[in-house]
Amino acid sequence: MSQLDLARIQFASTSIYHFLFVPVTIGLGLLVAVLHTRWYRSGDEGMRRLTRFFGGLMLLSIAVGVVTGLVQEFQFGMDWSAYSKFVGDVFGAPLAMEGLAAFFLESTFLGLWVFGWNVLPRRVHLASAWAVALGACLSALFIIAANSWMQNPVGYTTNPTTGAPVLDDIGAVFTNPVFLWAYVHVIVAALVYGSAVMLAVSAWHLRRGNDVPLFHRSAKLAVWVLLVASILQVQVGGRLGMAITVYQPAKVAAMEAQWTTCQPCSFSIAQIGGWTADDPPTKIIEIPYLLSILATGDPNGQVLGLTPVQQQESQAHPQYGDQQYYPDVKVQYWSMRAMAYPAGLTMLVGLWGAWLLWRRRLDSSRLFQRVAAWTLVLPFVMGTAGWVLTENGRQPWIVQGLMLTKNGVSTGVSATQVAISLVVFVTLYAVLGITAFVLMVRHTRAGLEPVVPLPDNVDAPRVPELTY
Repeated sequence: MSQLDLARIQFASTSIYHFLFVPVTIGLGLLVAVLHTRWYRSGDEGMRRLTRFFGGLMLLSIAVGVVTGLVQEFQFGMDWSAYSKFVGDVFGAPLAMEGLAAFFLESTFLGLWVFGWNVLPRRVHLASAWAVALGACLSALFIIAANSWMQNPVGYTTNPTTGAPVLDDIGAVFTNPVFLWAYVHVIVAALVYGSAVMLAVSAWHLRRGNDVPLFHRSAKLAVWVLLVASILQVQVGGRLGMAITVYQPAKVAAMEAQWTTCQPCSFSIAQIGGWTADDPPTKIIEIPYLLSILATGDPNGQVLGLTPVQQQESQAHPQYGDQQYYPDVKVQYWSMRAMAYPAGLTMLVGLWGAWLLWRRRLDSSRLFQRVAAWTLVLPFVMGTAGWVLTENGRQPWIVQGLMLTKNGVSTGVSATQVAISLVVFVTLYAVLGITAFVLMVRHTRAGLEPVVPLPDNVDAPRVPELTY
C-alpha cells in the first residue's frame, strides 16, 4: 500500500476506536447526572447506589476515551503534517478551545465528583456531576465544529502568498449549517448510546433477579430516553442530510449509487451492482420518494447524480487535471444502510420497552430482557457506519473544495514508518480494548454496592470514599 492508504487506514482505525467511547461518555454522563439529581431530590439510598454504579461505567469509558483521543491528535503531526500546516490557522482554533476549556472543565469536575462523596455539600456535588456532562458536550461541540469546517469551509480568507485559509470569522465556524445539525446529531446519538448501555445492563440484572426494584428504575429511564432519542435522531438526521445535499452533493448521490440526476428519487433496501456508471444495478425493493425526502425534505426533490457532479467539479478545479470527485460508491451505499437499519431496530426496541412498561411487564418479560441486553451492539454499529459514511463521503477532499486528501500527508514520513506505527497502534488498542471490556464486564456483574447499615445515633463518616 502507498503512504496515503496506510495513513488513511491508521487515522480511520484510531478515530473509530476513539469514537466507541466518546458517545458512551457523553450519554452516560447526562444519564448519571439525571440519576444524581433524582437522588439529591429524594434522598433515596437506592438512587445513590444506581448513581455510583453507572458512574463507574462512565469513568471506565472516560479513561479509555481520553487516552485514545490524545493519540489521535498526535497523528495530525505524524501522518498529516502538510494538512496541518495548510489549515492550522483555522483548524487549530476549535481544537485549542476543546483542550483549554472543555477538557479541563470536564476533568476538574470529574475529580470533584469522584472524590466528593460525603465530603462536598450535596448541592455542590450535584453541580459537579452536571459540569462533567457539560464538559463532555462542550468537547464534542469544538471537535464537531472543526470536522464540519472540513465538510463545508466557512469563516476564512485566503492568504495571497501561501494560498492557505486564514480564520477571520470564528462566528461563521460555529454557525456553519453543517455544524449545527451535525452537533445535535452527535448529542442525540450519544443519548442513544448511553441509554442502550444502561438498558442492557439493567436488563441483564433484571433477568437474574438482582435488585429488581432499583434496576427497574434505571431500565425505565433508559427505555424512555432510548425511544425519544431514536425518534429525534430520524428528524435530526433528515435535517443534516438536507444540509449535506447543498454542500456535498456527491456524498448524497453515492449513498444511493445514483449516477444520473433524478426527480423524484427512490431509496433501495439493497442492490446488486451499480458501483460504476457503466454497471446497471439490480435494485431489491425500492421505496418511492424516500431519497428525495431524505436529501431535500420534499417528496419531489431533485438529487444530482454522480456523473453531473463529476462534470461540475472538474470544471471548477481544472488545476487537478483528471481527478475523480466522488467517493467509493460501494462503501458509501452500504455504510448508509449499516447506519439506518440498526437505528430502526433501536427504535423498535424502545417502542417494545415502552409498551411493556405500560403493561407493567418489563420485569417479567424474559424475551425482552434478552433482546435488550444485545441491543447494546446496535449503537456501536450505527455510529461506526455513520462516521464511515461522513468521512468516506468527503473523498477525494480532506477539506471540501480546498485540499485533496493525497496532498495532506506528511512528506517526511515513509510508507514503512506509517505501517510500523499502524501495527503498534492496532496492537496497543487491542490490548487496551480487551482490558476495558474485562473491567466493564466485571463492574457490571458485580452489581450495586451493598448497603452498610450504621449503628443508631451514628452519623455517616465525612471522609473521601476512594471507590473509583
